[in-house]
Amino acid sequence: MSRGMLRKVTAALIIAVATAMMVGCERPEIHRDRFIAFGTIVELNIYTADRELARTAAETVQADLDYMHGAWHAWEPGAMGRTNQLLATGMEFSANPSVLPLIIEAQRLSEATEGLFNPALGQLFALWGFQSDAPQGPPPADEEIQAILDQDPTMDDVHIDGIRMRSSNTAVRLDLGAYAKGYGLHQAMEHLKELGVEHAILNAGGDLRAIGRPGNRPWRIGVRSPEAQGVIAAIETQGDEAVFTSGDYERFFMHEGERYHHILDPRTGHPARGTRSVTVIHQDAAKADVASTALFIAGADDWPRIAARLGIEKVMLIDDAGVVYMTPAMEKRVRFESEPKEQIITPLPDDSLETASVSPPA
Repeated sequence: MSRGMLRKVTAALIIAVATAMMVGCERPEIHRDRFIAFGTIVELNIYTADRELARTAAETVQADLDYMHGAWHAWEPGAMGRTNQLLATGMEFSANPSVLPLIIEAQRLSEATEGLFNPALGQLFALWGFQSDAPQGPPPADEEIQAILDQDPTMDDVHIDGIRMRSSNTAVRLDLGAYAKGYGLHQAMEHLKELGVEHAILNAGGDLRAIGRPGNRPWRIGVRSPEAQGVIAAIETQGDEAVFTSGDYERFFMHEGERYHHILDPRTGHPARGTRSVTVIHQDAAKADVASTALFIAGADDWPRIAARLGIEKVMLIDDAGVVYMTPAMEKRVRFESEPKEQIITPLPDDSLETASVSPPA
């Protein structure tokens, strides 16, 4: 081989090695995607150097959530809609496998919350118009509300034997809106981990699950202020955990100067009063979703007992006077952007033996 040819081959090898080193040393970055699911904007941030992994993961999550939304929506054609039709007959039927695990878990969570989470009251949610993403009002008549409450549909009315299911109360209509989004986020993130994603945050309208961290810093979450569009506090995630907030500002309509929000108290049939927002941190996104709603309804007096029953240690509740209630564990995690009017640190009850055992989603 001539010297000229040798120089060309050597140069080509150097370029090839340099190129390979550049590809192998590509720096990780945050890959961002946005789409609509569960009636809200979903944001997926993945921290990785693998662009193809980020692209595949985003497509997978969107497909997962689209499927879940269609299957679990109570008022659209799909598995849950069909299940409600069959429950209304009172006859036994074979449960659809895409909704059966959710219903079983919803029964456990309803018991743990002393019925404050009661997805069997789907007729009540529809009566208020909250099955729509944009409720218009006006509020229903008290007589219509009481007619549903008198039928007393609860999750205890749903009887499951293996894959067979029936309802002993034909007034039962299942609406898992206060649970399905958390369950869906949990399952979608599990799928991401199976694909090899190690650092990501999946945010659906302010409710989220996060894993890992973007580089040497944690994911930082803003908690919306009930009083305005701004942020009242920030939370930095630690490893694998979910952060869920229920607020009276999320979905509502105005009628004659009064706000009617979508978090209905199953005991009265009306929007729960006395609370503005509840934020919960927990490893299980499905339980965090239910807990934020149930504790909102429980209010300032009863939320510690319900939180203890659910095994939720990190809670922040803001009442309609602007007073902030927190567990000691939550106080360590919250950083306020502006000082609240008053803070009350509330330990959970010690009667842990009464804590309900609720399994994480399979």
